[in-house]
Amino acid sequence: MKADPRLYVALDVPDIAKARAMVDILGDVVVSYKIGLQLLPVGGTEFARELKRAGKNVFLDYKLHDIGATVEKATRSICAVGADLLTVHATPDVMAAAVRGRGSSDLKIMAVTVLTSLDDAALYHMGYFMGVEELVMHRVRRAVLAGVDGVISSPLEAAKIRAQIPKDFLIVTPGVRMKGGEKGDQKRIASPKSALANGASHIVVGRPIIQANDPRKAALEILGSIGG
Repeated sequence: MKADPRLYVALDVPDIAKARAMVDILGDVVVSYKIGLQLLPVGGTEFARELKRAGKNVFLDYKLHDIGATVEKATRSICAVGADLLTVHATPDVMAAAVRGRGSSDLKIMAVTVLTSLDDAALYHMGYFMGVEELVMHRVRRAVLAGVDGVISSPLEAAKIRAQIPKDFLIVTPGVRMKGGEKGDQKRIASPKSALANGASHIVVGRPIIQANDPRKAALEILGSIGG
């Protein structure tokens, strides 16, 4: 079965040796990888370059959130990595700064709406007096105006987002689980097939693959479920 670039495998492991070993195990089954904050301080950015040299797609899930000048400069530096996607928080000044820093490079800026580990009750305790879907859609509208390339949302909001955004706007959905799989700390989840059917352009899968007894088999099952 051919790899499907819409499937990003999250390399949420403690060090580069384990990340490299997982890439080797998955082999030609997976072509797209996400590198997040766990790997960032132990060589994640250089490993991203290694993956790009190997012909892989790379999603840097760094969730930048700082003053505009800092985000702009950080994004400009990250462009040199050659990654495909970079996350920033969906606040107007941060998104605009990342777009400036990206310039004419091919790096796509993705705005994080509401983390998939949060639900309505969690937002209330954080001081938000609106539900998840309302907050997500508010931030999606801001993201479009800011000129970013897409958003990160749960699969549950994908259909509503897709109905209100430009055709080429990306929707990347974590919180993807096979039917009957463990939810872990995720609150808003869906199956790979339903996430894509509801409008997601890409899905992110971590633990169901990297913690499986046979990661390659788990990835193949997901590819089979989405017609990869």
